Amino acid sequence: MSLTTSELSDSELSTRAIITSGASKRKRRGPNRPPVITGLLLGILCIVMLSPFIWMALSVTKPTDVAFSNPPVFWDYEPTLQAFVNLWETTYFADYLVNTLVVAVVSTVLALVIGIPAAYALSRFPSYVSALLLVLALIFRALPRFSVVLPMYDISRALGIYDTTFALAIALVAINQPFTIWLLRNFFAEIPRELDEAAMIDGCTRIGMLRRVMIPLMGPGILTAGIFVFLFAFQEYLTALVLTDTSSKTVPVFIATQLGQTLPMLQQAGAASMLLTIPVFVIAFIAQKYLVAGLSDGAVKLSLIHI
Repeated sequence: MSLTTSELSDSELSTRAIITSGASKRKRRGPNRPPVITGLLLGILCIVMLSPFIWMALSVTKPTDVAFSNPPVFWDYEPTLQAFVNLWETTYFADYLVNTLVVAVVSTVLALVIGIPAAYALSRFPSYVSALLLVLALIFRALPRFSVVLPMYDISRALGIYDTTFALAIALVAINQPFTIWLLRNFFAEIPRELDEAAMIDGCTRIGMLRRVMIPLMGPGILTAGIFVFLFAFQEYLTALVLTDTSSKTVPVFIATQLGQTLPMLQQAGAASMLLTIPVFVIAFIAQKYLVAGLSDGAVKLSLIHI
């Protein structure tokens, strides 16, 4: 005996309801860890991940005679900040920090100024040529760093700009530009093309539409790309080592020169490492909401929420 269409629909709906109800019950009956255990596991994981930074902080704040003793001394000493004082008073750390910030800011701004229109063009005018350019850019980014930096060294020597923050910033733009374009292109692809057409119908040119419509919508995406490029440049070691000597030396290069020296210099290297790491934690903490929104939801959804 065959079921009618209405009876079949009701039967299917009932079966689906039972299956869905059972599945939801099974999900609810799944292994639910108590919040205390989950928090304990996350705490242990955080301690393990931060253990090198914690160990460095302990070593830097100890007196020099017990900082590197074996076995380690964990108590019975008076904490001191003398390593930080010596770092500022006996070295050119302040100049190196300024160089690092200038290079990071300039390279980030240039990478975004070049990357935004390039990424927009690649996302809005797809073709074999644009795909080939994107692949070549990613291949360039994946090349061994030495194969890219050594020609830059020869070029900077020939142009007379060796050991300048300008040369280092330009080199970092060239190295990080493929990643910037690739990331921004993915964000542009999330924006419907109907917005372009609507803006151009209203009289906007391509440049005006990019400036007035696309860039405001791309706020989280641009911020995400900018943070990544800034952190890449802020912590870059090999490129800075090859393209600088004394006047434009950055903090990572300074830290490397302090290693293997006397114990006070080793403590100064640890203090410099802490001062280099703290801004990264601060930036990540402040911008975490925008980073998560930019990487997971895309630029359009978050922008529509703000609007």
